[in-house]
Amino acid sequence: MNLLWRRNRFRNKPKVQKPRWQWLGAATEWRRYARRAALLAFTAAALAALTWALDRPVRVISMDGSFQRVSPGQIEKAVAPFSQAGFMSADLDGIQRAVEELPWVERARIQRRWPNSLQVTVTEQTAAARWRESGLLNTRGELFVRSAAHVPAELPRLSGPDGTESQVAQRYLSVQGRMLEAGMRIAAVRLDARGAWEMDLDSGVTVRLGRREVDERIDRFIHTASQVISHRLNEIAYVDMRYSNGFAIGWRNPAVPPSVPLKHGDDTDV
Repeated sequence: MNLLWRRNRFRNKPKVQKPRWQWLGAATEWRRYARRAALLAFTAAALAALTWALDRPVRVISMDGSFQRVSPGQIEKAVAPFSQAGFMSADLDGIQRAVEELPWVERARIQRRWPNSLQVTVTEQTAAARWRESGLLNTRGELFVRSAAHVPAELPRLSGPDGTESQVAQRYLSVQGRMLEAGMRIAAVRLDARGAWEMDLDSGVTVRLGRREVDERIDRFIHTASQVISHRLNEIAYVDMRYSNGFAIGWRNPAVPPSVPLKHGDDTDV
């Protein structure tokens, strides 16, 4: 009897259950661990992909620009020594310098394009003038080609001692607009070893400016001399502005008496 009572007592004893908040806390903790594991897995995958990209050589070189003087083959050849580097480790500054060393390239921009290509954007030089026989100057007066295979015939011819390219170009650029407004076009500008300046007009007239007060003499030619000679340009060989207050005219055919006085002004001052 006592044994049966004891069995029933233990059989009917209620089960002890954990509070509901403990189960919720365990589930939340499990989800937190799961999120951390997923984040670690994503980070590891991203690092693996980045490492894979770093090890991959550049396979594609795309180009952009208006190519008239520079060929895509020249650009590919300049970039080739850098293309075996990894996509992320490619030396963009080195590639830019290599491309900009090409003739007719004024500037270049290099950009990465995922996953394994480089974008090369090229801006070509603009030839503003010829230097001596076959050199070319840009709009900043820089000699960017010393011996061009093709020189546009319409370019003005500039010349001077070595190292004076920028000086001569700046003289031309500062005067050409004013000459055009006066109805004249400059065909050539020369600076000799003594520092004396001359200009040739497209009409064939040479303007001698000398070494001193060159800007003032140019002003005097535009405002005074050009008006005097404008109707006789085909007969005039040169206009000598090396006078303190005037100019002299040289005729193509000295045997024909000119109707315009040969000399205007005081004695020459070269």
